[in-house]
This record gives sequence, C-alpha cells and structure tokens, in this order.
Amino acid sequence: MKQKKILNILLFLILFSATTFAQTGKIPSNAKAGLSADSTSQSLLKPQKSITQGSVTVEGTRINYQAVAGTLILKNKDDKPTCSMFYTAYFKDGVSDESQRPVTFIYNGGPGSSTLWLHMGAWGPQRAVIKDTEKILPPYKTVNNDYSLLDASDLVFIDAPGTGFSRIITKEDGGAGTTKDFYGIDPDGEAFAQFITRFLSDYDRWESPKYLFGESYGTFRSAVLSNILETRDNVDLNGVILLSQLFSYINMSDIAERDPGNNNLAYELSLPSAAATAWYYHKVPNQPAQLEPFLKEVEQFAMHDYALALLQGSLLDSNTFNQIAEKIHQFTGLSVSYIRKSNLRISGPQFEKMILSDENKVTGRLDTRFQGFEMDPLSKTPMYDPHSATFSSAFVGAFNNYMRTDLKFGMGMTYYPEPNSIIRQWNFKHGPFASFPNVMPDLAQAMIYNPKLKVMLNMGYFDLGTPFFQGEYEMHHLPIPNALQKNISYEHYYSGHMVYLNIPVLKQLHDNVAKFINSTH
Repeated sequence: MKQKKILNILLFLILFSATTFAQTGKIPSNAKAGLSADSTSQSLLKPQKSITQGSVTVEGTRINYQAVAGTLILKNKDDKPTCSMFYTAYFKDGVSDESQRPVTFIYNGGPGSSTLWLHMGAWGPQRAVIKDTEKILPPYKTVNNDYSLLDASDLVFIDAPGTGFSRIITKEDGGAGTTKDFYGIDPDGEAFAQFITRFLSDYDRWESPKYLFGESYGTFRSAVLSNILETRDNVDLNGVILLSQLFSYINMSDIAERDPGNNNLAYELSLPSAAATAWYYHKVPNQPAQLEPFLKEVEQFAMHDYALALLQGSLLDSNTFNQIAEKIHQFTGLSVSYIRKSNLRISGPQFEKMILSDENKVTGRLDTRFQGFEMDPLSKTPMYDPHSATFSSAFVGAFNNYMRTDLKFGMGMTYYPEPNSIIRQWNFKHGPFASFPNVMPDLAQAMIYNPKLKVMLNMGYFDLGTPFFQGEYEMHHLPIPNALQKNISYEHYYSGHMVYLNIPVLKQLHDNVAKFINSTH
C-alpha cells in the first residue's frame, strides 16, 4: 500500500507539471495502445529508412553529412517483434576511419517525450527559429544550426517507444509488444539498451567512442542505461552527458509538502534556484551586482542555518524562526508574512505563483525567465507553465515540416511529441526500491565498473523543475569512491531547463560539450 501511495504521488506530480515539456500530441482514442491509427502492420514489422544528404555550417566550418531517418525493430527473447523504434542519425561525410569518430545517442525525457526538442533546439543541423522567451506564431521555420554537435560527433536522436514515430507492435499487428514492456523505468532502460546495441551492429560502430546525452528524465534514463550497457552488454562508454539532472524524485520540491517530515532537503536544494529567479526579476532586496557570489551565499545558508532550522520542526524557537524567515525574504524577495505562513517551506510551484503575483503573473517551472498571466489569481500554484506555452508549437510545427520536407520521412504518419497516455501508465518501480525511485546507485555502478567513464553535468540557474543545486547534491552523494569524483565535471548557464533556448547560451553549451567529447576519446 505504501508503494502504491508513493507512485500515485509521483503520477500526480508528473500529470500536473511534467518533468519535460508541454503535454501535446495526445494519441487519438481510436488508436491502438502505443500505435498510430495510421500505421500499418507491414511498415511496423520491417525496418524503414530514408537516406538524404545535407550540409551544416558549425561556427564557420562547413560539414557535409548523410542523414538517416528510420526505424529499428526491437524483439523479445522469443525473437518476436515488440517495437518499431524511430531514430534520426547524422553521419559526417569523408570520415576515413569511423572507429575514431564518436557517436552520441541523444534523447529527451518525460517520461513519455519524443526527442524533437533536443533535435530542433540543440544538436541537429537545422534549428527551429525562436526568440528565447518571446512567443512565436506561425509561420514557423528552421535555419542552419551554427552550434550543431555534428562537428564533434555523429548524432543519433532516439524517440522512446510510443512517442514520435516509434510504435509498439502488438499482437494484432503480428508482434508481441505491450505497453508494460516499455512504459516503466526498467523496461525503458532495457529498450534503449537493445536499440543501441542493435544500432552499433547495423552501422558497424562497435569500435567508435560512445556517449549518452539525456535531458531531464533522459538523465534518469542515462543512469539506468549506462549501468545496463556497462555491466551487462559489454558496451563501454566514454562519457555520459547530463542536461538538467534528475536522479531522485524525493528531492523535488514539487511534492515535498505531500511527504512532510521526510524531505526538508527538497526545500533546501530548490532555494538557490528561487533566489536566482528573484535576482533575475530584481526582486532581491539590496540587489547584488553578480549572480554567482550571491548564489554561493544562498547555498551556504541552505545547507547550514536553513537545514538545521527545518530539522527542528515545532521545536524551533520563535526568534530563530523569525530570523530564518527574514533571511529567506532577503534571498527571494517574498514577503516575510508569506514565508512565516508557509512555515519556512516554499515549494517551487508556490514560488512560481508568488514571485510576480503583484503583476498578476506566474513564472515558468522549467525556466522561470518565462512569464505569463495568471489563469486563476486565487490558486495556490500556477495552472500552467508559461515556459511550455511559449515555444512548444514552434518546435512541433518546424519539426514536422523538416522531417517530411528535408528528411523525406513520415508522410501519412502522425508524430506524437508527448502522448499523455504514456505518463498515465508509467511504472515507477525500480529494482528493489519500494519508495521514491532513485537511480544514483545505477550511475555509481557504471562508474565503478568502468573507472574511466567521464560524466558531465549541465545545469541552468533558472530551473525549478530540476534545480541545479539538486543536481550538484546528487552527484556529490553518489555511492562511489572519492577517487572517482574527479571524473565528474559541472557547467552552469544563465538559462533554464532547456538551456539551449537562449542562443548565446547554446553556443556555450556546444563549446563545453564538444570540448568534453574531444577530451574523452
């Protein structure tokens, strides 16, 4: 019963404010489980492939490439097809020795998100035209991506089963797949592991340097996946690149009030991101000139005075209570009366609701630089995420056109960005854990098994969905020997969850990730 209650809490959290992006592309009710109504058995049972040629100019250098948009067929232990898994791969032309050319497997999160966001926003050769935090209306278009990662690595964008063009092959279509085979932490990791090993064989890339790049829940997946690949499938990875990390759900402030007494830590880890947001909007009393030194002060307070105060609960004396409330006010700009009323505990959604309440506005969750008008001025938390509302349509529209016009794939098919049905069926049970899922041991085991494995964590200051301080905390608490901590590197950005929405920051992200890849093979 306890596990069921916890999983229900997680389901509530994700349905209310998904770990990735807007809940778009709902699967029609007449579609089969995991299948598009427009898919045919013949196309599902056989690998599909569309090959085109293209070029991209990355920071002044022209790169010619071959693009492959297609599917790989996953099978069960009885050699029965279970899933037609869609991918888009870009291979640099003119490579004489592919064993020396890195290949990076890229995916978004959700759970239940396709990978169009990283494809059209960060690493693909074409980028959707956006204006950072400004709403864009049709017509949508794409442009040359000056910061595609194709200069450093071949790229493989993978859509999770049931998302994008990936379809579960059910018994009715001659397969043996079910949603239970894919919609969960462990089966999801198994599916991606099978895809990667199949891809390495089909494209003869077993000797190439290999990297995983996951965003949001994709980082959660990377921990599980790296452990499977390293310890079971004999696939050594050169690097795991994490963007907007989430390894332990219990550390999310969104659900802290639903588990009182057990996760005060969530409030502590989200406080620096709240302070960064207040700084961004000039709500901090005696506004400091620079963000980073200010955040170091907030982090020190969060891990010491604030942590000690929350641990005491009702035993905290009134003088200290008031001192802590005043200090939080100095960091966040929220009124002392509101902080006192909240018992010193303010979740991310509450902060998003209150920081601009005098303007009848709310901020984004995944990127608090985004703002929008309140839907319900009397609600406790925002009714929507202005972050998703601002750019999702531009990405989806540009991607659908690019896929069919440039890559010549998907005519007569429907692309599902983030089907609601997947989240509703997701199994959060992981291994022996009966509480909130935690994959820190998975990455730790992969790093111990392969002590040369390097890990890179990229974080946005203005992300209250997966706060940067939470990511740092989790990495510093991995159950690994201290000698392996040197294998972990950290990068921070003046952006949010999808740090690449800010084009100058995308350049920084590109340069940092390219440097990481070039230095680890």
